Parts: sequence; C-alpha cells; structure tokens
Amino acid sequence: MKSLLAIRHVAFEDLGAFEPVFRDSGYAIRYCEAGLDEIAATGRSADLVVVLGAPIGAYEEDKYPFLADELRLLERRIAGSQPALGICLGAQLIARAMGARVYPGAAKEIGWDPIELTLEGRQSPLSNLKSGPVLHWHGDTFDLPQGALRLASTAVTQNQAFAFGLSILALQFHAEVEAANFERWLIGHTLEIASAPGLSVGGLRRDAQNYSAAAVSRGAQMLREWIAGLPAAG
Repeated sequence: MKSLLAIRHVAFEDLGAFEPVFRDSGYAIRYCEAGLDEIAATGRSADLVVVLGAPIGAYEEDKYPFLADELRLLERRIAGSQPALGICLGAQLIARAMGARVYPGAAKEIGWDPIELTLEGRQSPLSNLKSGPVLHWHGDTFDLPQGALRLASTAVTQNQAFAFGLSILALQFHAEVEAANFERWLIGHTLEIASAPGLSVGGLRRDAQNYSAAAVSRGAQMLREWIAGLPAAG
C-alpha cells in the first residue's frame, strides 16, 4: 500500500472529503501534527505529501519555526519530482518552496464563489470545477512560481491554483470541506468572521449547506483524476 502524509496545522482543517478518495486510491494515511510531530523524518519516505491549511502566514517561520521544516520538505520533494499537494497555506508553502513571494492579498477572500479556469486549467483535472462555487478562506496570496502553470483565478486572487509538472498541485481554495465539518470552521474562525464586513456565521452556514455537497463531489473527481495522472514511483 502507498503511504500518504498529511501535515495538519489545526484540527478542523483536515483532508475532509479527500480522505476517502485517497484511501480508495490505495493510500494509507498518516497525519503529522505541525508543531508537535517531527516533520522531516516522517515526510521523507512518503509516497505523497499533502500540506493542509491554517490561519497563519507561509512567511511566519519566525513565529512558527515548524514552517521552515515544511519548506525544506517541500523543496526536496519538488526537486525530486515527488508528489505533493498543497491546500491554502499548503499552496502558499509550495509557492515559497519554489522561490515565489507570498504576501497579504488586496482583500480577504472568504465564502463560496466560483473560480475561473485558465486554458491549462480546462485541460487539467480542475476542469471538474468549471461550474459552481468552491470555498475560499484566505487573506494571503502568492506570485506564480517560475515554471508553474496557472490553472485558476478569481477577481480577487489571480493565482488560485497552479501545477508544476505532473507531481505538484497547489490549490489556494478548498474543495475538500464538507458541510458536516463546516461547523468546526465557524467555531475556529469566529473572531475573523465577526470582524469581516458582510460575513456572518448564519450566512456562511447556509451557503455551506447549499453548495458544499456539489463542491466536494466535483473536488473528489478532480482529485481522482490528478492521482491517476501521477507518475509511477521509482
């Protein structure tokens, strides 16, 4: 069985609806808790590494030293064409590991909205996301790394997704979040929601109930196709 290491930063940002897709694709999943577990040793031999999201900046290793370990792990995987998937903070860390700048965006992007696929995105597994909204929850953005293909954008964030070869995929948005788990997001982000104009717990909960089932179905199919296209190990 293949091994998957998921680096988790906060309990409610897990693999979500992606987890059964990985299991059905033959991966044994292990979570590495950032800040608690030793990242380098556990990630070195994994067949696939998934770096999940968190409400911290990819450039804040002075506050959160474990980010430096994640960056080193991603740098090695990128250099060796070893598969890695980044979601939100994970996407930003992949961008940084490839030498791109990560910085605060023009505005926070929180809520359910569609993405606009590039030509390359329409020819990639992200084509499954061409209709309907996905969940956005970020304030930072990044420059497109050299050699990467931009796959998706929004009006607020030019770089919503990119690929580097067949092995590296970075998603700024969330296609894995299920309505059943979304209540934990509302609790974990209560202060951010309260301070954001136009946002409310009730509105976000209602949108999750309306949109998440279709979004995770499309996201699961995207993930299946990406996994199917990964190069054979060794």
